[in-house]
This record gives sequence, structure tokens and C-alpha cells, in this order.
Amino acid sequence: MKIAIAQLNPTVGDLEGNANQILEAAKIAAIADIRLLLTPELSLCGYPPRDLLTQADFVARMQYQLNDLAAQMPPTIAVLVGLATVNDQAVASGEKPLHNSIALIDKGKVQRIFHKQLLPTYDVFDEDRYFEAGSISNWFHLYPAADQTQLHPAIPIKIGVTICEDLWNDDSFWGKRSYEVNPLEQLAEEEVDFIVNLSASPYTIAKQRLREGMLHHAAWRYQIPIIYANQVGGNDDLIFDGGSVAMNTQGKIVCRAPSFKSVLMALEFDKSLQNIGALKEQISCNFHQTITPEFDCDEAEVYQALVLGLRDYVWKCGFSKVVLGLSGGIDSALVAAIATDALGEANVLGILMPSPFSSEHSVSDAVALAENLEINHQTIKIQTGMEAFDQMLEPLFAGTEFGVAEENLQSRIRGNLLMAIANKFGYLLLSTGNKSEMSVGYCTLYGDMNGGLAVIADVPKLLVFKLCRWLNRDKEVIPENIITKPPSAELRPDQVDQDSLPPYEILDDILQRIIHKNQSTPDLIEAGHDPDVVAQVFRLLHRTEFKRRQAAPGLKITDRAFGTGWRMPIASRW
Repeated sequence: MKIAIAQLNPTVGDLEGNANQILEAAKIAAIADIRLLLTPELSLCGYPPRDLLTQADFVARMQYQLNDLAAQMPPTIAVLVGLATVNDQAVASGEKPLHNSIALIDKGKVQRIFHKQLLPTYDVFDEDRYFEAGSISNWFHLYPAADQTQLHPAIPIKIGVTICEDLWNDDSFWGKRSYEVNPLEQLAEEEVDFIVNLSASPYTIAKQRLREGMLHHAAWRYQIPIIYANQVGGNDDLIFDGGSVAMNTQGKIVCRAPSFKSVLMALEFDKSLQNIGALKEQISCNFHQTITPEFDCDEAEVYQALVLGLRDYVWKCGFSKVVLGLSGGIDSALVAAIATDALGEANVLGILMPSPFSSEHSVSDAVALAENLEINHQTIKIQTGMEAFDQMLEPLFAGTEFGVAEENLQSRIRGNLLMAIANKFGYLLLSTGNKSEMSVGYCTLYGDMNGGLAVIADVPKLLVFKLCRWLNRDKEVIPENIITKPPSAELRPDQVDQDSLPPYEILDDILQRIIHKNQSTPDLIEAGHDPDVVAQVFRLLHRTEFKRRQAAPGLKITDRAFGTGWRMPIASRW
């Protein structure tokens, strides 16, 4: 039986557009004699729909769209479609009102509905807020051909259905269970011929290696082929990398879909009539075969994720062009390069805004970057604005010394100019702060934090440097001086970042241990860090929460980002 994975890029809430994506994939697959088409989790509404699920008309329209989609399907193909469905038992039982479901469409009708059994409620996931967990094992029979009037009737294939988290609870892989049931174990007991997993699994660095290790273990342990279909594309702060993959009974990868791209990947399941009970069936790949590792380093993977996340955020929010400030620093340089690759050089505008404190090389470096990227750039000197603010504030600031307030005014003048340009021409403003700065508040509220998207807000400073060096692997994209000069905000004479912060090698290691590993002060001191520096970083991290809460959404690339999954209090004395 031929199977295809539609690695789709849905837009949250675009029910008609998402349905058309599914239908077009099904039509192409039907021409290739595909019998079963897989689509990602919640493929009809997009993931994550969040509180759209609380709107009754949204859920009702989803059901209508499903039935309309079923009626248009080619008659020879069965399709698994992800959507939210109403929990009919909710009123009487007090259960959650919806299920996270998969609908089986075949012969122009919705034949079955399967419910997700394991509902994640951690990090960016909040499914228990909306959904009731399914309580039964999900499987169905499907004949290899839709028309069973053939001279030699086929034996139906028994297919197990899992939805994303259902796959992530095998205690023999993780060493523990996070949920009471293990859907994989249930399906093995049902003696299904193969298992499909329909996912919307967000990207984080190196997560594909973890997924494939988990899939390898499950397929090998249960001696059942597994086909994993994942969503691709950016939705708000989340990036979905795709990476759909198929494993045979030995846990070997037989094919992998390209990451960060919408593709249709075909497979073939061969069930030997002589060995039905022995579970020796194999899956083979007909095309799009990519078995060797796709990326030779994390930098290549991260960069593609950021390009996709930026592109989809811009387009799905209704923009086509972006504007950003070019300071001559490494952060804005990286964001400009990402934006150029995501949208094309004609759709990126860089604004240079030198002050009397800006060094000559900052301006020349920013111009060189713009020329390397072939993007439009303009220069607006901010000295006149600084003088105007000085005059307006002079009665109140008289007798005080130049300090942080005056430094931050420069950033806020720049932020106002960038917002004015964005408003005037309908551009999306990109902010350029990195994760290290966002962690400790080395950024200005209503200044350089202005923007509709914080592109590298989850990229630590050291990784920023690595990404820029990776970009320059074949030719100079980022001017070398931008990479080698000491980072500086240039808000006062001879300023460098390390006037206020520990060296980034130290800062990033401390932040990694606190944010990602939940280490305490004694842990950090035992790791060799200076107690005073540790205390400083903890203090800055906590006091900056009010800034982060007002920041633009940031693209998530790590397992702990300052976004949907970060839920720290602002008013706290811990």
C-alpha cells in the first residue's frame, strides 16, 4: 500500500486555506496511486490555535470545513486530517469541551474520529486547558485499494494512530512515564501492522536527533514500523521544522523529509501474506529519500529555522517588507542577513542612526553590511533629536549629571524614528536584541526593544557570533570588523558591553545553567563561577522580568525561551 506524508505549513485559523492545502496534496497523491495520506496534528486549524478554541463558531466552522473537504476528496484516497472536535460528554460529565482529534476521510465521507490520549501541559503546551484526553487505543483497518471488486481481494491493513505526545511516553526510552498509559504499548498489543504519528512538534536546537532516537527505539522495541508526519512553518513565536520520517521494524530510517520545507513524501508498505503475524513488514521510500544527516552543524540548522520563522511571521501577519536599525553591531547584522534570506533584499530596509558617540567604523561597517546584502539603507543622524530632548528636559534635569536616562534617550529616539518609518510605509519593524541581553536587561524599553518581532531574542550572544562566522564560511556576508570588534551600545564615549556585564563567555554559561538547567547559586559556584558575578546575574535576570513582558514576540529555538513557555511573576521578591 502506498502512503504519503503531506508536510504542510498551515496558518492558524485559516480553515479554508488549510483545507485547500490538504486537498491539493490529496489530488497530487491520488494521481500517484497513494492510498493513505497523512497530515499533521490540527492540520485543519493550524497549531497552536490557543484561545480560538474557546469560540464556538470557530469550532463549528471547523466541522463544516471537514465535511466539505471530505466531499471534495478523490475517491481512491484515504486522508487523516487533524482538527478539534466537540466532546459530547462534556456537559454531563464536567469534562473539557473539546478533543484534539484526527478524522479519517475515505470514499468522500468522514469514516472515523480518533482522539489524542496524552495532553502535554508544559513549556509552550497548554492542551489540558482545552481538550479532554481520549480513553481508547486508536486504530483502523484500510484496504490497499479503495475498490474491492478486484479479482483477488486484499487483506486489510491494521493501522495504529497516535497524535504527537502519544509517542512521547515510552518508559523504556525515557526511564519514566509522565502519563499513566503508553499508547504505543497499547497498539503493539493490538498487533497493528504499522503506526502513524501525526504531530505539531515545535523546533528546538537538535530536537530532530532526539525525535529520531525515540522513534528508532520505539520501532525496534515493538518491531512495528512507524511513520512520523510533522508540521512545518512558523506560527507566532513557534517554529515547526517538519523532518517527517519513517522507521522500519529494525528502527532504521528509510526516508526523511527535508526540514523547514513543505513537501509531499511517498512511502510503500509491503505486507507479506505469508508473515502477517510475524510483523516483518517493511516500509520503503519511493522518492524524497534523505537518510544522511541534513545539517553538518547546529548553526546551519538554527539559521534555516530563523529564516523560516521570520518569513512566516511576516507573511502570516499580512506584511511584505521589514525595517530595522543598523548600528554596525553584530546583532543587527545577523538580523539583517536573516531578513534578507527570508524576504529578499528588495523587502528589507536598514536605517543607520548615528549619534555623536557613534564611532566612524560603526557607520562604515553598517554601510558595508548593507552593500554585502544588497539591501536599501538610509542614514538619519539623531544629534538634532538629542538636542531637542535636552532642551525640553533641561528645567527638570538641571543640576544632574549625564547618565543612564540620557543614554536611553538615544535608544528611544532611534526607536521612535524606526516606528515612524514602519507606520508611514506599512513595514514590520524588527528588533535585534539577543537572548543574553534580554536575560539581564541590557536593552532599552521603548527604544531598541521596539518592534513587531524579536528575531534573535532566543539566540545567546556566543551563538550570534557562531552564526555570523558560519555565514562567512564561503564569502564575507558580515563584515569582519563587525565580528571582531568589542560589542558596544555606543551611548557614551568609549563604552563597551563589558563595562556593565561579565564577559559573554561567562555570562552565557551562567544563563544557560540558570534558565535551562534550573541550577542554584551553590551549583554555579561549584561549577567555578565567581559568587559576586552569580549574584549579579541572578539579580539582573529577576529584575528584568517587567521588560521582557513588554517585548515583541521572539522566535523560539531553544528548550527554554522568554515566550509562551516562560511564566515568571513580575512583582516578586524571590
